[in-house]
Order: sequence, then C-alpha cells, then structure tokens
Amino acid sequence: MFGSSKRNVFKPTAYGTTRRSRRVPRWLMLMLTGVVLGSGGLLFLQKSYGPTRLTVEQSEQLHYELNSVKMDKQRLQTQVSQQARELAEARGKLEAQATEIQEARAFVDKAKKDLQLFIDAMPPDPRGTSPGVRAASFRDANGQLEYEILVMQDEGKTDLFSGEVELVVAGRYANGKNANIDLPPFGIELQRYTHTQGRAPLPDGFSPRQVTIKITREGSSKQVATRTLRVTR
Repeated sequence: MFGSSKRNVFKPTAYGTTRRSRRVPRWLMLMLTGVVLGSGGLLFLQKSYGPTRLTVEQSEQLHYELNSVKMDKQRLQTQVSQQARELAEARGKLEAQATEIQEARAFVDKAKKDLQLFIDAMPPDPRGTSPGVRAASFRDANGQLEYEILVMQDEGKTDLFSGEVELVVAGRYANGKNANIDLPPFGIELQRYTHTQGRAPLPDGFSPRQVTIKITREGSSKQVATRTLRVTR
C-alpha cells in the first residue's frame, strides 16, 4: 500500500517505446515534380515560340491605331453612302434626261412633218426660178429696216446653193427727194430652203417704201432670183 504511486505504463512491446518517422509520400513528390517541370516547359515554349508580350507603350500605341482604323472605316463608310446617294441622283437625272430627249425627238419628228406640209403648201416664186423668193416681209423700225426672207429650191433640185442676197430699198427723204439705197449684201446657203432675218440701218430722214431682193450665185454677178415687196410700218 505504501509503495510508489507511479503506474506502470503499458508497453506494446518488450523492447520499449518506438517513434515512426513521417516522410512525404512518393506520389506527392512525383506530382509536384511534374507540375514544376510542366510549368517550366510552358514558360519556355511561350518565351521561345509564343507571341511577344507587348509593353505598356506598345499596347497603348496598338489601341490608338485600332481606334484610328475604326474612325477611318466609319469615314469611308460615310463616303461610300454619300457616293451611293450621288450615284442614285445621277441615275435619276440621266433617266429624266433620256425621257426629255425622247420627247424632244418626237417633237422634232412632228415639227419636221409639219414643216414639210408647210413647204409643200408654199406658193412658188412668181418668176418660177429655183432658187426663188417664196416669201418675205419688211418693216420700217425707227430708222432700221427689219427683214425676213424665205428662199427655196424646187423639190428634186436640192443641190447645195451658195450665193449672196442684195437688198435695194426704194424710198423718199424728208425733203421729198426719192432715192434707192443699196444695203450691204450677205451670203446664204441652202438645199431645200433657208430662212434669214435681220436688221439694216437706213439713212437719217429716209422713209422706205419697197425693197427689191436680188440673189446671185457665188462667184457670179448674174441674178438667179429677184422679187420686189412693199415695206410695212
């Protein structure tokens, strides 16, 4: 009873207490080694063969260039849209002009037919000459002689005619003196017909009463047609 109070600890073996050492598992070591080797290989490949990493300045420059490209693209799209609108307007104008040309051609064709009827209905020159003066009018307009003359050739005789027209104006001055005034001649050319009009100055105080039309062939003084008509006021 009065002996030692220490309890005897149970010993699992007869050789005393043993402590097992703790080691890292082999599989964990292999896994860590594989991770390290894989990461190193990936970094090596990226550095050796992968795309070069951009610096901050290069990244900003690339961003600026991308924005510039976008702005240029928008500008070009705007220009293309504007040109498309202008092209559509031009096409519309061309179509309208084509319609106007067709209408003008139809009008000209009708005018030619009407004119042919008018030509056929014109009375011949009283002298029966070809070319001949088919119609003419003269008017005293404040000291100037206004004239309109229609010269025609007969149908079937429409070779080109070149010549001169001379106007001889008969009248009276304010003092009662009669006189004939030769106006400057002018040239004409015609095949079937020609219509000429104009003005010619008259002497001061001269009142025209009638005009004689004289037509000569170019290079000849021989008259091929003549006609005398009164002057209206």
